[in-house]
Parts: sequence; structure tokens; C-alpha cells
Amino acid sequence: MLQFSGVSKTFVDREKGEGMVAIRDIDLSIEKEDLVCLVGPSGCGKSTLLNLAAGFERPTHGKVLVDGREVEGPSPRIGVVFQEPSLFPWLSVLENVALGLKVQGQPRREREERARQMLELVDLAAFENARPSDLSGGMKQKAVIARTLAMGPDVLLMDEPFGALDEQARKHMDMELLKIWQQERKTVVFVTHNIEEAIVLGNRIVLMSTHPGEIFKEWNVDLPRPRDMFSGEASALRQEISTALQQVL
Repeated sequence: MLQFSGVSKTFVDREKGEGMVAIRDIDLSIEKEDLVCLVGPSGCGKSTLLNLAAGFERPTHGKVLVDGREVEGPSPRIGVVFQEPSLFPWLSVLENVALGLKVQGQPRREREERARQMLELVDLAAFENARPSDLSGGMKQKAVIARTLAMGPDVLLMDEPFGALDEQARKHMDMELLKIWQQERKTVVFVTHNIEEAIVLGNRIVLMSTHPGEIFKEWNVDLPRPRDMFSGEASALRQEISTALQQVL
């Protein structure tokens, strides 16, 4: 579904005439409907990897492929959710969720119907006429997720989307994301610094090392859902990932 084949990315400082290798020789395949979590220290290239998958950047070497076709730029097939919710304060929640469809030229009735379906999915149907300022941080991210899903992407890229929330709100949003993933069956790539969050969410966890960013280790997580983070298996996995993370710092 989503494939990184020999992908490297170098950013060039034009003033100094020097290049900084952000990621190097990334080979990673993510199957359809999978939920993969990327973890690693700051600066290891997790966000760069997502920007390449989204088509915001082009690799210096290698290819990023979706269903065997090279990613050459942003596409409606690939949705992105960032850490900070990007909602227009002068629009209602419904108008924000329907905005991408409006830009695509969909008739008002059709786009509003689709937007309402997505608001229902993320439990925000009662807030369609509210403004973003009326919403909590978690609710704003729900609205952003609804807007992204309204476009019908095959792949959902999430760059620490709940990182700014408090612990309780983050755990709640993790459960909400799992519910959405189980219903919509999107292919999800989720970046997080939080090992526990990665275990709760991921079918696979990919740890990246830094300077430059490379894949250090992967884990298949076959624990039953919902996952009990106090179980022996979850505790052992958390310790194993924590130990590996110390090796790449």
C-alpha cells in the first residue's frame, strides 16, 4: 500500500553550501488497513518521513509509492493531521469539515451531508454550528480528523496529533482514533514520542535512530484489543522498546 524504497532526504543550507542528511536508506512497507506507529528521539526524521509520504517534500534518493505509483505531490488519497489543529475560527465546525469538499467544487448539499456523516463518526454531530473557540483541544482535533476523513483518503498520516493534550485527553483521543480506524479501516501512520501510546495503538511499532534517521528496529504488536497496559506482555514490550530507545539517543 505505502512503500518507502531506499529513501533518503538531504536538506541543503544554501548560505553555508552544506547538506544535512535527515533520513537515510529507509525501506519500509505498510500494508493496506495497517496502523503503524513511528517512534524515536527528536530529530530522527519521523516528520520528514510523513512529509515525504504526503508529497510535501521529494526524496533526494529513492521512491515513496502508494499502490505502486510514485508520490509526486499532495493528493486527496493521502490525508494529514498535524499536532496543532488547523481550523478557521470564523467558520462553523460543519463549514470547517466541509471546506476541502467545497474547494473541490462539490455541491453544498452533498458536501454538508458528507461532513455531517464524519461529525457523527467522531461524536461531534451536536457541535456542527459551534465555532472552533467553543471546542476543547481534543474536540478541535476530532474536527480536523473529520475534515481529513471527509476527503476520502486511503492513507491517514498523523504527526503527534494528540501531543499537545493533557494525559487524560490524550488517552481518550487514542481510544477515539482506534474506534475510527476500526470503522473506516484506513491505512494509518502515526508519529508519537509516547511509547505507551504506540503500544495502545499500533499493529506495528517502528523505532528510528537519529543523525541521520534510519530504521533501528520493528515490533509486531499482537496483543488483544483493548490493550491492558498493566499486563505482563505490555509491560515487557514497553521495557524492550524503552531499552532500544536508549540505544539510539
